[in-house]
Amino acid sequence: MLNQISLSALRAFEAVARRGSQKAAADELRLSPSAVSHAVKNLERAMGVQLIERDGRNVRLTVNGDLLMRHVSAAFEHLGRGVEAVSARSGQRVLRLHAAPSIASAILAPRLSDFLGRHPGIEVRLSAGTDYTRFTTDDFDADVVYGPVHAAGVIAVPLGSETVTPLCSPELAAAIESPADLLRCNLILSDNKQLRWPHWFEANGLAPTLQHTLRFDRSFLALGVAADGLGVALESTLLARRDLASGRLVAPLRGRTVDVVDVGHHLVYPRETRQGGLIGLFSAWLVDEIGRVASLHA
Repeated sequence: MLNQISLSALRAFEAVARRGSQKAAADELRLSPSAVSHAVKNLERAMGVQLIERDGRNVRLTVNGDLLMRHVSAAFEHLGRGVEAVSARSGQRVLRLHAAPSIASAILAPRLSDFLGRHPGIEVRLSAGTDYTRFTTDDFDADVVYGPVHAAGVIAVPLGSETVTPLCSPELAAAIESPADLLRCNLILSDNKQLRWPHWFEANGLAPTLQHTLRFDRSFLALGVAADGLGVALESTLLARRDLASGRLVAPLRGRTVDVVDVGHHLVYPRETRQGGLIGLFSAWLVDEIGRVASLHA
């Protein structure tokens, strides 16, 4: 069956299904709407099933069309990754990065223009996600991860120390003068943090408390609701740098309590890699950039 189906017909079908319009698909593929329509009809004829229902200029998938689209979409995505990987190795200077969502949004995305300005000719492709990259599918060259690294066959570069301290809105901070004042506040818990409220209270001579009214699995969510005045978050000043700079967040107990310092993030990449030169440039820049940003809030 597969030998009877052309790749161009599958490409036309995927574009029509994704865009919901034969004209939009034709514009994307730089073909005429008639050519796209014929390609999809030829695919339907070859498979012996109806894939789309046509309603004027709009189309919608049939049950069979929806099933096929799932597989075709995944196949083209996988094919695209393969082409990108080969292109990167054939001379293009492409660095494919994966990162934890909080540091991707707080540091990498806002600051990548500086790296690109220092190293013209390098293309950076950044994806954020909660799963660590295992480097088994060759989708990424390096990963910026939170927490300790135990994987085999990788190099982990620590990205400097981060200060973890209570952070809240300026309005809420007006009532916080000592660690004991936090016991009357809504404490925001970040589930995935290495350092949590009990560690901070213990470091400051108070019995660990377990009172929490809000729980999140990502730092950027905890920081967001803290800035909105819903409670106090125990978070890294590195990740909170933009909200601290704008005044949306303040650290009411900095300088009056024991700050907890932690090496939270690492740049991880395979020990055997052909992208060592690019990763070396990026690693040096990232370590320096994080150190510079962290010093602003020291």
